[in-house]
Amino acid sequence: MNRRNALTSMLAVTGTGLLPSEINKRKAGPFIYSLNMSTLRGHKLGFRKELEVASKAGYGSVEIWINTLQDYLKTGGTLPEAKRIIDDLGLKVEDAIGFAPWIADDQTTRAKALEQLKLEMDQLAAIGCPRVAAPPMGATTGASLDLARVAERYRAILELGDKTTVVPHLELWGFSKNLSRVGEILYVASEASHPSARLLMDVYHLHKGGSGMDSVKNVGKSLVEIFHINDYPDTPPRETITDADRVYAGDGIAPLKELLKNLRNPDKPVILSFEVFNKDYYAQDALLVAKTGLEKMKQVSKGL
Repeated sequence: MNRRNALTSMLAVTGTGLLPSEINKRKAGPFIYSLNMSTLRGHKLGFRKELEVASKAGYGSVEIWINTLQDYLKTGGTLPEAKRIIDDLGLKVEDAIGFAPWIADDQTTRAKALEQLKLEMDQLAAIGCPRVAAPPMGATTGASLDLARVAERYRAILELGDKTTVVPHLELWGFSKNLSRVGEILYVASEASHPSARLLMDVYHLHKGGSGMDSVKNVGKSLVEIFHINDYPDTPPRETITDADRVYAGDGIAPLKELLKNLRNPDKPVILSFEVFNKDYYAQDALLVAKTGLEKMKQVSKGL
């Protein structure tokens, strides 16, 4: 069967004039919903139970915290066992949250951070996680760094990602002295000059750092695979708001509908990962919090 006949046959089977891959893309929708385990950190459930709650709540994707995985390993768990748990629950680990100070000016600190990242990336690869967050840990206070130097350091960990198959996503932290604004992370990603460069943004951090939600329009769609979604109330003001003030998507004043329209990528779904550190939620049933987070994400993205 030649290529033309094969194509005609596939189109006839679908009855839509679309290739099967295009149909699957449409069925998938513009967003994949994920649970960032920060949302359950206050419940102190541990690695396995966090995953069980996410699965019961209806998630197919999660973001884990590396230290929770490592605590599991320290208490007798193994990476193959962790992978079996994830697979048996029908979950995909989309990303991991870690805090290696790869960006630090001190060369010794940076060398140790690369060793730490190598270990963490190898562990993540073993459980099928393709991404790791790369926030400006180690440079949140003090002097403003030369962004050209930061780009060199980001490229170094991207090259480490080439070896481990786990891609570090440059994360914006709105409260940080460095990498607190979209323009900064765009510059670093561009100057790193590496095809795997990606950006990780967050509703709260876009607000806290002053970039605002409209700044997402300036970010190329290929740079965003995963996005932390939450909301912020009208008080406290931006200058004094903290991580703990984040609320469910749609329960605050962020212009989420417009933001999600700008985030949409016609080529592939964007992962929306619900991330909060809300003490009121920590006092509630973990399964209820996870379910509510999923429902709220679906509500704010409905019709997009």
